[in-house]
Amino acid sequence: MEKKRRSKEEKLSILKEAESEGVEVTIRKHGIYPSTFYHWRKQYRQQGAEGFADPARKVKDQQYVRRLEDELSLLKELLAEKEMEIALRDDLLKKKYPWARKKN
Repeated sequence: MEKKRRSKEEKLSILKEAESEGVEVTIRKHGIYPSTFYHWRKQYRQQGAEGFADPARKVKDQQYVRRLEDELSLLKELLAEKEMEIALRDDLLKKKYPWARKKN
């Protein structure tokens, strides 16, 4: 069997054809390894048609997600620092002005 890259549309049509005509017939007709077909089917069931997206786009999406995760962790650190500063300031004010505490 020859190695060939198939487009998203070709993969989808092969999967649909396999549903109607049978897996073995479709695999032989298109010259696809069974493991490849079952991998496509698993991808389609898990991710839908987007599972067949261009691999270069997946890499870009992963890089974008990684950048967002880095930014999120930085923002969390900044928020934690600000909360700590506020807590320390409140403690210092309570020590300096004990009579100004709120009474519940």
